[in-house]
This record gives sequence, C-alpha cells and structure tokens, in this order.
Amino acid sequence: MPVQTTGRFSYANWEERAVGSSEASPRLAHASVTNTFSGGIEAVDTTCEYSIVYITEKTGTFTGMERLAGRLDGREGAFVVEERGSFGADGSVRCTFEVVPGSGTGELTGLRGSGSFTTGPGASSFPYTFHYDLD
Repeated sequence: MPVQTTGRFSYANWEERAVGSSEASPRLAHASVTNTFSGGIEAVDTTCEYSIVYITEKTGTFTGMERLAGRLDGREGAFVVEERGSFGADGSVRCTFEVVPGSGTGELTGLRGSGSFTTGPGASSFPYTFHYDLD
C-alpha cells in the first residue's frame, strides 16, 4: 500500500537561458535549477534540468528531470523524478512528478512513486505531496 509523505521545498538557484531565437514564438528555454527539500524528503542542493516552452511571456509548460539525494522518511539514498507542469500569468506553477523506474539507490532501491506541488507568487517555500512504495 502506498505511503504518503509531505513537506516543503525552496529554490536555491535558477539559471535560465534561451534556446534558439529569442524572437521566436513560442519561445524555448533551458533552466538549471537547484532546490532544497525538507519534511518527508530531505535533500539539499538537488540537481534539476528543465526544458521550458513560453507560450506568452508569463505562461507556458515545462518538463524536467531532478535528482534528489538524501533521505526519504529516514531512508538514505538517491532517486530521480521526471517532472511535467505548467505556469500561469498569475505566477502559479502546477507540477506532477514521477520516480524514474530503477533510479533509486541505497535504502531507496526499488522506489516507485509520484507526487505534485503547486506554487504561488511571493512565497519562499512551497508544499509538496509524494506517494510511494518500496520493493
């Protein structure tokens, strides 16, 4: 039966660059991001890479991969999640993520799961929810 865990994360660094012509529409970008997770997932300075499509200057979608190394409900190891989401003109971001099969290491070997988060403008940290199973 899946276990649910929750916590918060914050952006530690965000470096974005245009891909192709900055005059093109829709516009493409790439972002290298580091995040810090607390709560059920404890991971500092994660490694995350996003591909972004700006439909307008303030709206669009993204996909990415993020490696989290640390602890999950006290179990030590690392795993990778695939992320997919959208962002709105109001500054909100909605994202779902899923563990990449076979990516769990250490005490997280055999990890399966998915989660989500929604962010809003002006906050420095955001809640996430993660449902998982371990073999």
